[in-house]
Amino acid sequence: MGQCGGFTFSWRRMSTPLLFIATVLIWGSTFLVITFQLGEVAPAVSVVYRFGMGTLILFCWALWRGQKLWVGWRRQPLLIMQGVLNFGLSYLCTYKAEGYLVSALVAVLFALMVFWNALGARLFFGSRITWHTVCAAALSIAGVALLFSHSLHGALQPKPGSSSAGFLLGLLLAIGATLSASAGNMIAVQVGRVHQNSVLVTTAWAMFWGMLSVAAWALASGQTWSLPSQPVYWLSMLYLALFGSVIAFTAYFTLINRIGPGKAAYTGVLTPVVSVLLSMQFEGYQPGAVGLFGMGLCLAGVLWAVRGKNTPVRADVKAPPAVLVAATGEHA
Repeated sequence: MGQCGGFTFSWRRMSTPLLFIATVLIWGSTFLVITFQLGEVAPAVSVVYRFGMGTLILFCWALWRGQKLWVGWRRQPLLIMQGVLNFGLSYLCTYKAEGYLVSALVAVLFALMVFWNALGARLFFGSRITWHTVCAAALSIAGVALLFSHSLHGALQPKPGSSSAGFLLGLLLAIGATLSASAGNMIAVQVGRVHQNSVLVTTAWAMFWGMLSVAAWALASGQTWSLPSQPVYWLSMLYLALFGSVIAFTAYFTLINRIGPGKAAYTGVLTPVVSVLLSMQFEGYQPGAVGLFGMGLCLAGVLWAVRGKNTPVRADVKAPPAVLVAATGEHA
């Protein structure tokens, strides 16, 4: 818990609905803010800048709260896996996928995390999957599909200059991004159990390792490193690092450990809805009657899901090392 004068703040004291709403609103706004990052700097390099700044902010925040920053090397492997999956591989696959697919289709595919997280929690931690969860998830995903129906019609065709093979590659990359992020969520659950450090410290270390993995890939692939001169780039970078990376991810990982990864994944279903509302306001986007109906279905599905009984992962089940390896998609 941090203090500054009469101000006291603690993630644990924040209500679950507030954590959920904050995550959705922030990540929903990042779709618009990211547009100010495109063009002058390679996407992977921008990711390194973003998570590098986010890591620094997290460590400084934890230090201000008087928390111990160091995590022993024996406890780092889980944080490395979480960082590579949540902040490294998932983001690299997403950016690469958008080279072949329109962003709307990628956003819709990320709604699959509702299923991936529920299946992962069942496989690795023994959480129960109910018909209530399945039906609510299906309703929400159907709503997102309708919301992006016009964009999806064009998305099902390769981008100009891209072959059908490229479209298939983009589709596989986008699905891979969702699987990587979901696997990272499973690791985050285990991190919350075995680490006595606060979520700020563990998120800072995970983000650090994820940033290093992206930097290594950018160097290996010959990406051009440059510093943009436009103030709007740095202002958007500050927002993405502070709100999109630090606050949103910390709130989300807190949410995972409180209500479980299955229900926490509904933040990813509502995020495209927020991005559409912002696009309607600032970019003149008009989803039409079908899209608005789909938005209603999406909201109804999420409301149906979160009104059910909370089913966090069972605290008495510990994933063995072999399961953690399986969760990362790696081979022993």
